[in-house]
Amino acid sequence: METCRDFAAMLASASPAPGGGGAAALTAALGAALGGMVGALTVGKKSYAPVEEEIKAAMAELEALRLQLLDMVQEDAEGFEPLAAAYKLPRDAPDRDAVLEAATLRACQAPVEMMELCCRAMEQVAVMAEKGSRLAVSDAGCGAALLKAGLDAAALNVYINTKSLQDRAEADRLNTACRQMQQRYGALAEKIYDDVKAALLR
Repeated sequence: METCRDFAAMLASASPAPGGGGAAALTAALGAALGGMVGALTVGKKSYAPVEEEIKAAMAELEALRLQLLDMVQEDAEGFEPLAAAYKLPRDAPDRDAVLEAATLRACQAPVEMMELCCRAMEQVAVMAEKGSRLAVSDAGCGAALLKAGLDAAALNVYINTKSLQDRAEADRLNTACRQMQQRYGALAEKIYDDVKAALLR
């Protein structure tokens, strides 16, 4: 398990993986962790007893999502390996186009899954921002901001791959799904952030 310094150094190196996808997954995992933190600072407090069960459920979901997002760092790197190998095939190799197409599709899988996990985490952070401890509301806002960053970063890692797909129908399907997630959950993240900011500056 790399330290934060090691991971950042790997990102800064000439190695293509980990890259933007791994960074997106880690960023989103931190956002989910902050949502969990809000929950941990809420449960057990008498004034939040009416929402405690809802907070506990959100915490459990966020913990599962945090771990899945951390796993996606490695999955994204592994998903890129076949694509890197495909690009090294001789241009006149008879199966190069088919191998490249399959590898490109595989490279889309991890960032699409990351986006789906980000969306699920955003829904739970919204619960924390609305019903969690007011003393930790800034952390809910930070969590939403990080999840949006992870969502948007993961999307770019899909779009760079769909751009080169020969199957344009599949490319359009993936692009549309990703854009819809960005629009819906990007808006939710902005609402959470703006509501938190307004509450803190009130």
